Amino acid sequence: MHERQREPYEVAIAEAWHQVDIYHGADRFLRTFGGLDPIVGAVFAANFCQSEVRNGGLHQFFSNPTGVLAPEALAAFRAMALLDAAQAVEEAMFYFGTPYPREIQERQVRLAAVPGKSRAEWDPFYNLDPRFYGALRGPGDSDRFVEAANSFVAPQSGRAR
Repeated sequence: MHERQREPYEVAIAEAWHQVDIYHGADRFLRTFGGLDPIVGAVFAANFCQSEVRNGGLHQFFSNPTGVLAPEALAAFRAMALLDAAQAVEEAMFYFGTPYPREIQERQVRLAAVPGKSRAEWDPFYNLDPRFYGALRGPGDSDRFVEAANSFVAPQSGRAR
């Protein structure tokens, strides 16, 4: 079986998957994330966010450990010129107030308190999800995230690996 060739951004962030800990609290995340090259960190955060959101919406992103990196993902989408995606993430973060709660328990308690039977009722980000998805859709079958991430790591390709 032939394995697909990895995108340049995937190669650039490959080691970050082993270095960054999103599962053991905000302090540990910030310590492990802080050791990354800034380009690698940005693409790692944006990639983790877009992957979670595309898999199950903003609600999944914020209710899972991945929500710890929302501020970094927001900054990364801005730096990568994916401004519509950044705006959707920022609006979703406003739901939690200021300062943004990096600890999963705080986010989960807030999300669990939303009543409703249908997703449109219990998911406070229900109307933001389509905006986020649309922000990453390019012309034809292109993926704006992949294009932006590859462009973002291109000038640093020697250093980001």
